Amino acid sequence: MFSGKKIKNIGVELKKHAPFTLFGAFTGIVLMLIFKDISENVRFTLFYIFHPSHVVLSAMVTSSMFRLHTKKANFFLVLIIGYIGSLGIATVSDSLIPYIGEVLLGLRAHSHIGFIEVWYAVNPAAVLGVLIAYFWPKTKFPHAGHVLLSTWASSFHILMALGSGISVLIWIVIFVFLFIAVWLPCCVSDIVFPLLFVKAEKQVPQQ
Repeated sequence: MFSGKKIKNIGVELKKHAPFTLFGAFTGIVLMLIFKDISENVRFTLFYIFHPSHVVLSAMVTSSMFRLHTKKANFFLVLIIGYIGSLGIATVSDSLIPYIGEVLLGLRAHSHIGFIEVWYAVNPAAVLGVLIAYFWPKTKFPHAGHVLLSTWASSFHILMALGSGISVLIWIVIFVFLFIAVWLPCCVSDIVFPLLFVKAEKQVPQQ
C-alpha cells in the first residue's frame, strides 16, 4: 500500500519522465515516416526486434528497482516480479494501447501479443533481463533505453495497421497515443510495480 509521500513521489517521477517520453514519441513518428513504405513482413519483423529488446530492459529496471529497495532479495521473488512486471506492462505498452488507438482511428488493427505469438523470443528476454538485474542492478541507463525501445515497438505495431494517405490529424493522434502508451505504463513498470512488493521503504539512489 502506498503512503501519501509515495504517491506524491510517483507523481513527481511521472512529471519528470514526461519530457523524455515526448522526445521518444517524436522519434517514433520519425521512424514511422521513414519506414512507412516497407512491406508488412518487415514491419512485423521490426516490431519483434524492438518488443523483446524492450522486455529485456523493462525486466532489468523492474528487477533492479526491487533489488535496490530490498535488503534480502530472494532470487525467485526477483524473477517473478521482474518477469510479470516486464511482460505485463510491455504487453500493455507495445500491444494493447496501440491496438486501442488503431481501432479508434479505424485502422487495420492487429492484436499482436508478443509473449504468446513469439513466446520463444519474448519470454527468454524477460528472464535475461531479470538475470542481468540480479547480478548488476542498475536503473538509469536501462530506463532511458526502455522508454525509447517501448516507443519504437509501439510505433511499429501501429505501422502494421497503417495504410496509405494518412492525414496530418491522424499523425498527431498517433503521436498522442505513442506518448500515452509509453509514459504511464513504463513508469508503472519501472517505479510503481516493484515498490508494491517492498515491505519497508529504503531510500536508494537510482544507479
